[in-house]
Amino acid sequence: MSAELDEIFNFPCEFPVKVMGLAQDDFDILVMSIVRQHCQDIMENAVKTRASQGGKYVSVTVTITAHSRAQLDALYSELSRHERVLMTL
Repeated sequence: MSAELDEIFNFPCEFPVKVMGLAQDDFDILVMSIVRQHCQDIMENAVKTRASQGGKYVSVTVTITAHSRAQLDALYSELSRHERVLMTL
């Protein structure tokens, strides 16, 4: 399956990672600290946050330059394991 996805994505490529959690002041900082462990070359305008309509949840979208499927797998795995992350897309 990894080879199939490597063919779909022409690495390196721009890849948006969307992470959702409860709206807390430092959620975006938490997400960025995890993302930076896997991608050091993040541009300043690569991060967007959006609160849910009711304000209880927030989504943080970080557009990274993905270099491999293994990099994406490791990033999604670490994000998904964190107790404050409710969902990753």
